[in-house]
This record gives sequence, structure tokens and C-alpha cells, in this order.
Amino acid sequence: MTGNILIADDDASIRTVLNQALARAGYRPQATSNTATLWSWISQGKGDLVITDVVMPDGNAFDLLPKIKKMRPDLPVIVMSAQNTFLTAVTATECGAYEYLPKPFDLGELMAIVNRAMREPKNSAPAAAGTDLDGLPLIGRAPAMQEIYRVLARLTQSDLTVLISGESGTGKELVSRALHDYGMRRSGPFVAINMAAIPRELIESELFGHEKGAFTGALSRNTGRFEQAQGGTLFLDEIGDMPMEAQTRLLRVLQEGEYTTVGGRSPIKTDVRIIAATNKSLPNQITQGLFREDLYYRLNVVPLRLPPLRERTEDIPDLVRHFLAKGTSGTGRVKNLDPAALDVLIRYNWPGNIRELENLVKRLDALYGHDVISDDIVESEIFKNADNNDASIDRTNLDLGEALEHYLNDYIASFGKELPPAGLHQRILEIVEPPLISAALTATRGNQFKAAELLGINRNTLRKKITTYDLQVVKISKN
Repeated sequence: MTGNILIADDDASIRTVLNQALARAGYRPQATSNTATLWSWISQGKGDLVITDVVMPDGNAFDLLPKIKKMRPDLPVIVMSAQNTFLTAVTATECGAYEYLPKPFDLGELMAIVNRAMREPKNSAPAAAGTDLDGLPLIGRAPAMQEIYRVLARLTQSDLTVLISGESGTGKELVSRALHDYGMRRSGPFVAINMAAIPRELIESELFGHEKGAFTGALSRNTGRFEQAQGGTLFLDEIGDMPMEAQTRLLRVLQEGEYTTVGGRSPIKTDVRIIAATNKSLPNQITQGLFREDLYYRLNVVPLRLPPLRERTEDIPDLVRHFLAKGTSGTGRVKNLDPAALDVLIRYNWPGNIRELENLVKRLDALYGHDVISDDIVESEIFKNADNNDASIDRTNLDLGEALEHYLNDYIASFGKELPPAGLHQRILEIVEPPLISAALTATRGNQFKAAELLGINRNTLRKKITTYDLQVVKISKN
């Protein structure tokens, strides 16, 4: 690979690393610590690609990007920033950046982006129109969240259908709102409907509307959510709970771009962006015959998985500060949690995810007058509500792996601040194996040879485990 690459970063160590890596790859790097020199080089026609930090001593790359796109629209610009928020990613995309990378960045990933940008044909299309970015719709600096920011920033510039998956409380509707509010349809309506909250027999009417007299009680024409969302975004929450009949009608809308009201005859053209969300495994639903496979592929154009809070515990301090600040609006008094209390939150399992954390912080803010809340208070509030937290998870809707994960997370969380003693793997096997073997024996009517074959283990191994666990084997006759 050859080409002149301009680097702008006020961190000397980053300039050195990038200079060395780019030179080894065959490029000709040229580095500066300020935006003035960078703009001078670009104005002179230098550079086949730019790598720049956002904030530098004499300026901001986001102020420079529109000028670059106007003067040299074919010059790709890779933006890096330690201010790694969703809005930074969106701003980079809105300003016409080729790619956005949060700091600290992965050098291999950056080099792959550079190589891709240098191989691609130059794009002289004008940059997208800007957006008024006020407020902070998403919070999180964890790597998983940074990748979501980057994907969302790209999706705001498209009209593709998105399928968001994630456990309850991970922020699926928040993400769908961000896609709408910062997307191409921001001037249109955002309409949400939760499939699990509506009686199954009314879902078609709610979605597509109905005509007067279409069914008993239909005293007048009713507009559906598709009509209400015309020109905007329709968010279909808990799509896994949609009845088969409604799934068939939705598939037609996605295929043909039109629908009919319940009791209606004339097709109605629709212009909405569909964003769907689920806390279920739709492939598992398909296997069980509960969800249409063709509809799944129509919805799953862009899959987006939101990580549970236990996979991004480094974001908990930022989330807590955000929720505490929200709770003090109008009072001017901001409470804090001491480090030990934050440690309790970080080590907790969070079966209810961000929603559970927000409710806990609201409770702490309302019930305790302390300016600094201690770990004892936090512990008492978490674990005295443990039963309620556990009941908030509907395990009947989870596949076997998801259900086991929840139960194991709850088991570990039950030890509080202390982790369970070593040897957890063996103890879990000793808990899980006996009912598994019993189930296999029941399924084979007590036939040990068939049970061993079903489990995929040697028959002698099965006999030893039956003895070890003192299992009762009852052979059931076919009669």
C-alpha cells in the first residue's frame, strides 16, 4: 500500500505509534499536533487520507470537517476521540467522517480501516445535513457500547429495518428513539406499540386500524399505528409476542409496502421505517413454530444486540451519576455514592439491567438524606428486594441456555460482596448432572443403554454417575 496519510493529534505517543505502524505498512505518514498545520496541508492538496483527534489545543476537528468536505470531498477522514459517547459518533457521521474510533483504539482495527479507505473508490458525494444534537440519549464507555454507537451513527443515515435484541431493561426503546431522533425521519412521528401489552385479538386492529362495523364494538373507523406513523418510525416492541395472523399481515407490508385495514378492501400505501425489538430468541421461536422464518429475515436486515448490564459494569458509575443528577432536578443538591457502594453495584448481577439500576438509584435518592450514600445502605436496598428482582424475569420465555445463565447469575449474586468458594465448575456440574441424567432415563423409560446414547456418554460412565448421585432407576414397561 502507498499514499500520504496526514495525522493530527496532540498526544506525542499516539503520533509516534501511528507514524511507525503506517510506515511499516508502506504509507508515507505526516504528523502534526494542531489543526492549523493540518488545514494548511489539506489546503495545499497534500494527503490521501486524514487521521485526526477531535479536541486539540487550537481547535476542534468537527469544526474543520465541513471545510474539508467542501474543499476536498473525496478525502476520507478518520476521527478518533476520548470523548467516546453516542453523540460523538453521530457528530462524526453527520460531519462526513469516513469512520469514527473511540480512544483507546485498537491499532489493528485502525490499520484495517485505513487499508479499506485507501482501496475504495473516492466518494465525492456531499456530506449529510447536520443535526441539532442536544441532550445525551445513551450513556456508556464500555467497548460493547462503543460498537453500538458506531453502528447507530451509520444507521441514522439510512432507512434500513433494524431488529434490536436484548434482555428486558437493556434500553431497546431508548435505542429506537435515538435512531429516530437523529435519523432521516426525525421530522416525522415516532409511534411505539408493545405486542405483549395488547390482547392478541386486538393487535391487527391496533396495527392496521379498522373500519366501522368490522367487528362487534367497531362503532367508528379507527386509525392504526401504521397510519399514525406515516412518514416516521414505527417501533414494534416485543415482536416475538405477535400472533401468527398479524405476522402474515406484517410480512405483506414489508414485502409490498401496503396494507388493508381490518374490514377494509382498498390497499393503503405506507411509508414508515420499521424498528423491531425482542427479549426472546426468535430463531428458537421459529423452531417451535411460533414465529415466521420469512418475517424474521425481513426484520433482521440490521441486527443489533444490546448487552446486559453485567457485561458492561464499567458503565455503572456513569449511569449512577446520570440517574442521581436527574433525581436532583429543581433541588440543586446532587448526592453521591461512596466508592465501596459503587463496588457493590459493580459486583451485583443486575437481572433487571439498566431499568433495575435506575429504579434503585431513584429509591436511594428518595429514601435517604445522606449526601454520600454508603455500601451498607446500597446492599440493604439491593438484597431486601432480591425476591422481587428474581420475579421480574419471565424465564418461561427464555431458551435453555438463557434460563441457565439467569439462574447461575442469581446463584453467584446470592453470595453478596463475596464470590463463592473456588471449585464452582465442579459444584455446578454436580447440581446440573443429576436432573439431566434423570430426565434422560425418564425419556428412555429407564433403558440405560438408550439413555447413555441420548446423553452421548459411555454406558459404564452412566452407571458410575447413577451410583455416585444415588439415582433411582425405574424401568417402565411399554404397557
